[in-house]
Formats: sequence, structure tokens, C-alpha cells
Amino acid sequence: MAAYDSGTEGLAAAARAALVREIDAEGVWAAEPVWREAFAEVPRHLFVPYYYVAGAHGYERRWGESPDPAARERWVRGAYEDVPLATRLRDGELLSSSSQPSLMARMLVALRVADGDRVLEIGAGTGYNAALLAHRLGDDDLVTTVDVEPEISESARRHLAAAGYRPAVVTGDGARGVPERAPYDRIIATCALPSVPRAWVAQCGEGARILTPVATGLLALTVRGGCAEGRFLPSGAFFVPLRGVARARAGDMAEVPPRAREDELFQFLAELTQGVLSPREAYEVWVREGRPGRERFGVSVGKDGEWVWLDDREGPCVWPLPV
Repeated sequence: MAAYDSGTEGLAAAARAALVREIDAEGVWAAEPVWREAFAEVPRHLFVPYYYVAGAHGYERRWGESPDPAARERWVRGAYEDVPLATRLRDGELLSSSSQPSLMARMLVALRVADGDRVLEIGAGTGYNAALLAHRLGDDDLVTTVDVEPEISESARRHLAAAGYRPAVVTGDGARGVPERAPYDRIIATCALPSVPRAWVAQCGEGARILTPVATGLLALTVRGGCAEGRFLPSGAFFVPLRGVARARAGDMAEVPPRAREDELFQFLAELTQGVLSPREAYEVWVREGRPGRERFGVSVGKDGEWVWLDDREGPCVWPLPV
């Protein structure tokens, strides 16, 4: 890991402070200001020594060790913009990214972490999110992060060490969790899945909270009695799918009015009911129920399967999720 000069570190500190002010102005962590300190202290640029920015002629690689001072300045300033950063590409396909900081802040607040909680992160990425968790909890051993790609988990481990954090970094299939370090009080996923792996629920303690992207929403579940249930948060979330899991395709949209096809709330319902409802059937439900937002949907994970429902688990609008 490179050691950056004082000018770069000074610029990074100023850019980091500006990012914190920007997120602060949105009121993201008003309920849990402890996260403000974490974002103010953890240096994001150490976790993105290079990244890619899409342009008219493909991706531009920004690199912290560029011999060009102007290029290094673009790199460090970009590292603290409130945008996701592409960090790994393969044949033009995005494999890994550093999520948008304000979205990360919203997710961490929604996770409702308490002192002493044991946290499992699915999708190590750059290691930045694990560093924020370790900073918040003040004990590296309380945080575990897992990624299926050895290159990603190893680079996350290096980035974390460079920033002074040493949580457990595991190479493995995130859908299986990390049973050897269970039980967990909180599980957070930073990659999209079509449903909630049963292994996560099994590795949680009573009253644990799981926060995970499903379809294009953020699902918050509470674990009780070996089952889990909860609702989606109102805002959307778009993540790289968990490797080995393809994002669902909503099927033929030809029978759906063009305006609905472009509405992300309808797209959310269509993806959530993929394989159960046709796009036309999903559209009919969406119109009949008043074009519901994400927060009206919930998920139940039980021993008999996983179910997504609208408004009420015992209501008329209940569909199975794929497992």
C-alpha cells in the first residue's frame, strides 16, 4: 500500500470533511450521530487506490500513484465524491465497487448497531464499510466480512490494515454466511440477492437484525424463533448482484404500458414477483393497489419458505420468493 505525501493527505482530509458536511446536511445520521464520527475518521481514499470512471470512450482509470500531480488530485477528490466507484472490472463487467457514501450511511443507521454487537458483512468490497463498522464498535473482532473472490478479500484485508483496522476477512460464499464466527447480532449485505439465504437467519441470535438489498429495495428483517420478518425501507438501492447469483429479469414487458416500464416502483414489484407473476399481472396488482411504494412490501422467512407480501402477511397479496 502506497504512503501518500502530506499534500495528498491534506487534500484528502479536506475532501473527507466536505463529504461529511454534505451527508450531514441531508440529516442522514441525525438519529445516530456516532456514524458521523466514523465517516469523518475513516479515510476512504486508502480503500480505493485506483478506481474507474465511465466516460465517452470507456472507463478512465484514476490512480493514486500516478506520476501526474493533476491526475493524483483528480483521484483523491473523486474518492470523496458522494458517488459509487467502480473498483474491479472484468471484460467490461462490473465485479466490485465502493458504494455511494450517503447510501452506506443510510444503511448503517438502518442497521441499528449497538455497542458490543457482532456484525457480519456480506460482500467485502474494498473493506471501507467493514472499517466504518470496526470504528463504530471499537473492536475489530466484532466485525466479520466475507467475499467469494480471493482477490477482493485479500485487497480488502490490505486496505483495512493500511487504515489501522483488522476485522476478520473471510474468503467464501456469502450466501452461506460464516458459521464459524456466529452467532451474529447484525448482518448487512452490500450486494443484491433475489431472496434471503436461510443460512443467515440460522447464524443470527434472537432479536438480530438483517439488512439486505433484495430486488432494488433495502429489506430490514428481525430474527425471532429461527424465523425472520420485516419490511422494505422507502428508498431504492441498486447494487452489484452477489457473485454466482444473477439479477432477476422481469420478463416480457410488451403488455405493460410504456410509462409503467420506466417507473422504478413498478420495476421493483415486477422483479420481486419474477417467476410468480407475469409483468402484466404485476402491473394489474400495482394499479389496483394504488401504485404502492417499497415500504408497503414485506418479507417473511420461515421454515416453510420465503414470502413477499403487500401490507399484511395474512392479506390477499402474498407471493413466494425464490430460494
